[in-house]
Amino acid sequence: MGLTSGALLALVALVALACVVGTVLVWPRLAGRHWTAVLGRLGTIVATQLATLATLGLVANNYFSFYANWDDLLGTGGNQPVAVQNHFAVGGGGAGAAGGRTGVEQLGRYRAGGALGGTPQRSGLIERVRISGGRSGLAADGYVYLPPQYFSPRYAHHRLPVAVVLTGYPGDARNLLTRLDYPGVELDRLGAGRMRPTVLVLLRPTVAPPRDTECQDVPRGPQAETYFVRDVPRAVAAAYRVATGPDSWGVMGDSTGGYCALRFAMRHPEAYGAAVSLSGYYHAAVDTTTGDLFGGSARLRRESDLIWRLKHLPAPAVSVLVTTSRQGESDYRATREFLAAVRPPMRASSITLGSGGHNFHTWGLEIPVALPWLADHLREG
Repeated sequence: MGLTSGALLALVALVALACVVGTVLVWPRLAGRHWTAVLGRLGTIVATQLATLATLGLVANNYFSFYANWDDLLGTGGNQPVAVQNHFAVGGGGAGAAGGRTGVEQLGRYRAGGALGGTPQRSGLIERVRISGGRSGLAADGYVYLPPQYFSPRYAHHRLPVAVVLTGYPGDARNLLTRLDYPGVELDRLGAGRMRPTVLVLLRPTVAPPRDTECQDVPRGPQAETYFVRDVPRAVAAAYRVATGPDSWGVMGDSTGGYCALRFAMRHPEAYGAAVSLSGYYHAAVDTTTGDLFGGSARLRRESDLIWRLKHLPAPAVSVLVTTSRQGESDYRATREFLAAVRPPMRASSITLGSGGHNFHTWGLEIPVALPWLADHLREG
């Protein structure tokens, strides 16, 4: 039986119920003080708890789509092909001194490359930073990865492109290093000659914790969109030797970060010329963590729906890559609808896995293809 099948959930739930009923029935017989009775009581308690936890785990997995199947759960499904499919609509036409003055405060430096280690010229450098926004008044901690080419004499007069990478909500920017290893992926792809050198700015979208702003400028609230679209590019460009302009800046993310990436590129093509959404969705979530994001405005609510934008507003001149899975992702149908609505001058590509849940394992399969795709759509200054 499949991990997400209703039959498995029903079976495990029946086992849990049987354990509860069985415990009630046999408990009087296990009331003695001898060791067999004690072991019997422990056994019934453990069995009941394990069966209950398994039921709750399956319910949560089916609801949130963490894992699509057993291979996904056990991490044994890494051999499925990951390929980009292009979609074409018919018709239509040197690092500066980092500090508060530039908006980037350096908090620490680390060698990149894991076991490869070595000098910045060999493996690059990871800087832990705090980026403060003058226009939004917001600030967030994150990381900047400078690839080896940033320190190479050959590139001394080159300004590298930039990819802003976002986690999901609430997220932790460290996961982009420890769980998804973006610097390691770039270093590997650079070594294989399959990626252009790109500076990575690793952040989380939660810039007004604990609130989930969905990367919006909330009326009379946090100006998250302004932070990522205006403040971050300005601060990073002032602190590092990077190119400027939408042709040189891209954004990608997973889950909420994927929605944010598409949102930024589609609403602000003057800031980001390309975007990648890993398992992202297409309209802003509204729940207890978000509060009122739109100030009661029906217009703002509609405009936060990216599929509505494609159907009712002029298409932006940007390139996007979206990923989904036929089994295990709840956004599969919405992704097909989004791709069908794309029209020139916007261009869209996609990665569709046969199976893969809403989790780090799935994104880990996609990033080695998606990150070079983004870099290919950016240019040096």
